[in-house]
Amino acid sequence: MLNSLKTNTQPEKVVAYLRDGLIEQEHFGFVVRCDKQRVLEKIGDDKNYPFYLRSCAKPLQATLLLDYGLDEKFDLSEEEIAICCASHAGEKVHTELVKQLLKKFDISENRLKCGIHTPISSTVQKELVRTNGEITLLHNNCSGKHTMMLAICKEKGWDMDRYNEMAHPLQIAIKQKIYELCDVKTEYQITKDGCGVPIHSMPLANIVKGYLNVFCNPKYVKIKNAFLNNPYIIGGENRTDTKIISQGDGLVAKVGAGGLCVVVNTKLGEGFVVKICDANMEAREVLTCDLIKNIHWGEIETCHDVKTLHGEKIGEIISLI
Repeated sequence: MLNSLKTNTQPEKVVAYLRDGLIEQEHFGFVVRCDKQRVLEKIGDDKNYPFYLRSCAKPLQATLLLDYGLDEKFDLSEEEIAICCASHAGEKVHTELVKQLLKKFDISENRLKCGIHTPISSTVQKELVRTNGEITLLHNNCSGKHTMMLAICKEKGWDMDRYNEMAHPLQIAIKQKIYELCDVKTEYQITKDGCGVPIHSMPLANIVKGYLNVFCNPKYVKIKNAFLNNPYIIGGENRTDTKIISQGDGLVAKVGAGGLCVVVNTKLGEGFVVKICDANMEAREVLTCDLIKNIHWGEIETCHDVKTLHGEKIGEIISLI
């Protein structure tokens, strides 16, 4: 079993935490930067190992909304398209949008198969505890994506009860679309994401290519504008992708579980993906924001300080790139 887990990859040490000059914590990972034609830069040797897309798949999946014409038929707003692509924090602005979409599509909330989990927003968590509020399916960070999937099934006349199964026509269509966008020629491993629907794996360079084929393609300008004009819908409170989109100039970003973050410079037609091997979200944000600065795409504010509980700075988080 252990032999089968050997990837032969060589991640680079990319982030270190210093506490009064001593290295206390280190994180390894990969960075791949591309334009549509080629790989421009690599940090760490990923050996083209396939990683799961996780929530980075959402804007790729959402292209079917436009391909099948649901955006025009239902006069979808930018905010509604954004929530279909979001890993949202479960705030009221997010749950109300999902509720609005379900009503527009005439679909019951009970049909969602995303499961229930605590909202990502710490503010919402505290409010629910204070008010003894109920956590619902709408709080799931994938509820917008699942609403979109149900809407496509209803429009195409596909079974809405088993839309999460790998052999379902919807999931077959999603796989074909993702492989097309990402220029994937090889069959890679498929599993189920945390929310219960199939998720695909591929080399990091293919992930970037897929994003460039969405966000630098006039056909999907509605998805690009949904991101650029609605950064808080895409993530929410203290979310890395929200910070990058709102502070950047033409930058699109999307995080995914497993330490992923994809950033596209829609003006230059370039993009990069960060993969932090231990999936530490703070290290992912620091590395991603520092990369944006280092390649002169802008400056995104993020905290590099290591502090005590009293707010005293006693160290820093640094990118080793």
